[in-house]
Amino acid sequence: MELEGKPDFEYAVQRVEAWFNHERLARPLVRFSEHNADFSSAHSLAGRSWPNLKARWFDAEFQVDFFLESIRGRRFYGETFPVFCPNLGPNVYAAFHGVELEFGEVTSWIRHSVRDWDDLDRLVFDQQNEYFRGIEELTRVALEKCSGKFMVGYTDLHGSLDCVADWCDPQQLCLDVMENPEKVRAMLRIANERFLPVFDHYDQRLKAHGQLSVTWMGIPSRGKMHIPSCDFSALTSSDIFCKFYSPTLQCEVCHMTHNIFHVDGVGVLRHLDYILGLPQIQAIQWVQGVGDDLPIMQWLHVIKRVQAAGKGIVVDLQLSELEPFISAMQPDGLYLCIAADEQIQPDILKRLEKW
Repeated sequence: MELEGKPDFEYAVQRVEAWFNHERLARPLVRFSEHNADFSSAHSLAGRSWPNLKARWFDAEFQVDFFLESIRGRRFYGETFPVFCPNLGPNVYAAFHGVELEFGEVTSWIRHSVRDWDDLDRLVFDQQNEYFRGIEELTRVALEKCSGKFMVGYTDLHGSLDCVADWCDPQQLCLDVMENPEKVRAMLRIANERFLPVFDHYDQRLKAHGQLSVTWMGIPSRGKMHIPSCDFSALTSSDIFCKFYSPTLQCEVCHMTHNIFHVDGVGVLRHLDYILGLPQIQAIQWVQGVGDDLPIMQWLHVIKRVQAAGKGIVVDLQLSELEPFISAMQPDGLYLCIAADEQIQPDILKRLEKW
């Protein structure tokens, strides 16, 4: 693959592959963007109008053109890749089963619709569902326009307990795992039934067009790259985690070539030892949160735990934290995400090479 803004594409992919294989590299890998920040552009939306926000989200031509404008003239340094991921929000897999999404400016959220057993009959996966067709159209348009410019990834997929929490509300799910576990297991069966087939559908479609496996984190694989997660587990004990989520997690990671587990905050951290014990998980993404959970320096013990387990770790750093972080840490297994202006990125790479 050759990309205008990424002339060292193949070399960068080789470095990512070495990182997945836990090989020692000359410097840490680096993506010059925060993990939850898309490429942005100051260009105007003048001349564009939609009857509502939902229509704007579903306007595939606009979404892809907006992304193209955001990367125009850009140079992607280090292990930063221009990736367009078809996106209707983080709950789209749950919405494939017949529930509704509401759309805001920068995200969407789900209308919780499962209150009792009878509601489970309405959770039916359907490829004619408007959200599934919307992702299909976004993917089609992106593949038509990507050649020589950007990679096309697959949409953000969340199955298992996070999908169940989307359907019935996290607070209700906390009650159900204790008082109505069979209802939870019934919903889990529905959530899990189509998850891997849906993943494979996107993987096969993208591979047929010469794409690698990549999604919102922007880390590609020539095999199957997955970001397993269970944000709901921030609300559960280790016992509940193992009873209700562990079987699904093991099934998912065994299906994939590469797995980066998304540890979203201190609540999920209580399950880290179990996650680190799975050999199919090559890396952890540590998301420390905001407010009192900043700065990163208070979480060095977490990063060192992951390194000691022989796993890679994806870490967000503020530019001002780089020097203290370098002084306190070893570089092994690190994939740093740093928001930095393009003109100073080569100097940051040089600094990392001296680490």
